[in-house]
Amino acid sequence: MIITLSQIKESFAKVLIESLDEVILIFLIFAGTYIMARLVRTVLTKYFEKASKIMKADLTGQNFFKHLVVAMVYIIGITLAIYTIPPLRTLSVSIFAGAGVLAIVLGFASQQALANIISGIFIVIFRPFKVGDRITMRTDIRGIVEDITLRHTVIKTFENKRVIIPNSVISNEVIENANFGDEKVCRFIDFGISYDSNINKAMKIMQEEAMKHPYFLDNRTREEKKNNEPAVTVRVIGFTDSSVSLRAWAWAKNHSLGFVLGCDLNKSIKERFDREGIEIPFPYRTIVYKDSKGSHKNSSPRLGKKFPQDS
Repeated sequence: MIITLSQIKESFAKVLIESLDEVILIFLIFAGTYIMARLVRTVLTKYFEKASKIMKADLTGQNFFKHLVVAMVYIIGITLAIYTIPPLRTLSVSIFAGAGVLAIVLGFASQQALANIISGIFIVIFRPFKVGDRITMRTDIRGIVEDITLRHTVIKTFENKRVIIPNSVISNEVIENANFGDEKVCRFIDFGISYDSNINKAMKIMQEEAMKHPYFLDNRTREEKKNNEPAVTVRVIGFTDSSVSLRAWAWAKNHSLGFVLGCDLNKSIKERFDREGIEIPFPYRTIVYKDSKGSHKNSSPRLGKKFPQDS
């Protein structure tokens, strides 16, 4: 029996016409699922933002719930599309009949995905960090937590880059959270002065410059104020080959203000030292050399200068 090209075209057209209704229905289901997911995401986002402003609550749990609801919408849409196609419907019934084997297969295949979802749930429940927190990881990743999804956590770095970390990874990391508990931060202001400089004068300058900064926070207790303890403590913490090391402890309201405080004090204290005659030294080296007659001569030039050469 010879099948002509026209017969093939007629058969293809007949099959297409018979299944056209199902194709259109599947397309409508997927389109409706996408529109519904976008609508749900938009409505929940606006609602949670408004509720957060009124109740002054963070968006960590709300964002996670939003991602969970959107995922459920997609799952329902895909399930409806599968049941619309008779062959796939029969296949799904057969699959569910062997649910025990399917569970084992899916367990191995989606182990990492389930670990990320469970870790995300634990992060939302136990709250080691939340959206908006400033965190630092052992891998030197630091930034602001921007979002926590079902699979991963998004961190916005201070260079405005996004770091995507799976929830199962970040839940096992040691994290420094600048916003966990008390947000106040103590900045160490370190300077080295020469051995012949006036230590007391340098310490007083560091105290005065720190206390007059607008971001400085007086963190003394009532008892400490009553005992007239200084608002800024400055101590000699050690000695190097060419300098005496001083450190001031200056408090700020939070990490961001503390960073600005530290940078400004480095500049203002240096300028004040220059005006007051406090020297910030750089290393010295003592050179001993012989002239042509064999006598010894000593010189102590600073590093960076040219030394005399033997003739």
